[in-house]
Amino acid sequence: MHITLECDYAIRIVYYLATKNRRVDAKTISQATMVTLRFSLKILRKLVAAGIVKSFKGTQGGYELAKSPSEISVYDVISVIEGEYNFSRCSATDYVCSRKNGASCQFRKIFKEVSSDVRKKLEEHKFSEFI
Repeated sequence: MHITLECDYAIRIVYYLATKNRRVDAKTISQATMVTLRFSLKILRKLVAAGIVKSFKGTQGGYELAKSPSEISVYDVISVIEGEYNFSRCSATDYVCSRKNGASCQFRKIFKEVSSDVRKKLEEHKFSEFI
């Protein structure tokens, strides 16, 4: 298992903005992170909508973090791109098991535990620790 390329790129973009601690234009972000401009803009829109990044228009426009790097966890970025992490679809809170009589399988409990452990570990790591 691995995170998607989009998620990997989003982490790179947030990390880059965290290291700059200033407003940066999309083209510079794209070049520095080696993510195409088009894909960078798509990711930046999601990060802006989630309140992780702020965007500014005009000649002095660009992007900067909306919060301190110490307030943004790796999980925050992953969940913006991927949604809530679940090791298996059956560990999602809104999943309805299709087994007879609604009985959940013997693996659901462990899958929920693994999902919770991964989320907690990723939430522990803030971008400030990587700067």
